[in-house]
Amino acid sequence: MLKIYYDKDADLGILKDKTVAIIGYGIQGRGQSLCLRDSGINVIVSELEGTQNYEQAKKDGFTPMNVAEAAQKADIIQILTQDHVQAKVYNEAIKPNLKKGKSLCFSHGFNIRFKQIKPPKKVDVFMVAPKGPGALVRKMYEEGKGVPSLVAIFQDASGDALKIALAYAKAIGATRAGVIETTFEEETETDLFGEQAVLCGGVTELIKAGFDTLVEAGYQPEIAYFEVLHELKLITDLIQETGISGMRRRVSNTACYGDLTRGPMIVNQKTRKIMKKILKEIKSGKFAREWIKENETGRANFDRLLKQGDEHQIEAVGKKLREMMPWMRSERK
Repeated sequence: MLKIYYDKDADLGILKDKTVAIIGYGIQGRGQSLCLRDSGINVIVSELEGTQNYEQAKKDGFTPMNVAEAAQKADIIQILTQDHVQAKVYNEAIKPNLKKGKSLCFSHGFNIRFKQIKPPKKVDVFMVAPKGPGALVRKMYEEGKGVPSLVAIFQDASGDALKIALAYAKAIGATRAGVIETTFEEETETDLFGEQAVLCGGVTELIKAGFDTLVEAGYQPEIAYFEVLHELKLITDLIQETGISGMRRRVSNTACYGDLTRGPMIVNQKTRKIMKKILKEIKSGKFAREWIKENETGRANFDRLLKQGDEHQIEAVGKKLREMMPWMRSERK
């Protein structure tokens, strides 16, 4: 049965005498840190000296410290570094500083689910995972709103892990929108599947396949770019705001009929079978082992594939066309 928690279910007072350490002051780390501090929580930050994130933390009024020092001082340690470095950071600097009564917090369950981090039984282990980037978490908090989030308990050593997790969620504004109860296993497996089969892997390959099909048929690459990539945002925005049915009633009838009759030809039973294979590899740990090994051996395949993608014609065409769109220019290149 679906369980959703709101402000009334969480007590910020639980965090009154606790110190929260944010390990990693990236987009999510910064957003959560600022919200926690504005909620009256004692927050300390760990970030690598000399990095842009380190300087940003200083600008935001924090005094960044090393991971070991932060872990030693904190009651709740929120690990927000990238997945592939979390285990190393944990084993070298966090694990030696864990003692009974402390809590480990995550916003993604990868390292717990695939046993890269094996916490001692004496600590609470929970997840608070906002379903949006840190910048949005911060923006919604400042507007008196919140980003829906997930909460999961992996280990309840204190007997109060859920209360602590919900207090943390409230401190970043999540309980204003609603916090859905899940498990580390469910969050991790569905997150990886969504990235691989739909949001990143599925969408990017579909875009490139559509682009290649049009260009190979003799159409101008610039026109192909507009039709299969540029206009995608219009559709995804409509889906996000109104659902698939809402989108279908807001595009032309021609587009809607094409969707209903031709979409199943693209994503067909063969595609669905491959999706099940991808999910099976995630659940079995095959993908995790592959990704961990990739990082351990220098990322040669990762770098090759990334460079290969960069060299696709659609990237050169897109770069040229985006220069015609001043409203799309930003610091993100």
